[in-house]
Amino acid sequence: MIKFFQKIRRRLLKESKFNRYFIYAIGEIILVVIGVLIALQVNNWNENKLQHKKTEVIFNQIINELVVDVKIIQDV
Repeated sequence: MIKFFQKIRRRLLKESKFNRYFIYAIGEIILVVIGVLIALQVNNWNENKLQHKKTEVIFNQIINELVVDVKIIQDV
């Protein structure tokens, strides 16, 4: 895929079509930016998922401790 873009870039520069090369360059930059934004979104999604799992573990620990505390209080 990279060779494909390199061929297009070289051909446009050889033919001295600066306007078309400029449009091509802007398109390539936009593709890179979109790729970075997608990667950031996936990373944020994974981080939120991990945070949610940690929160669930903490809530379960609190519930278990409360159950144990209630049993201790009832015994006393």
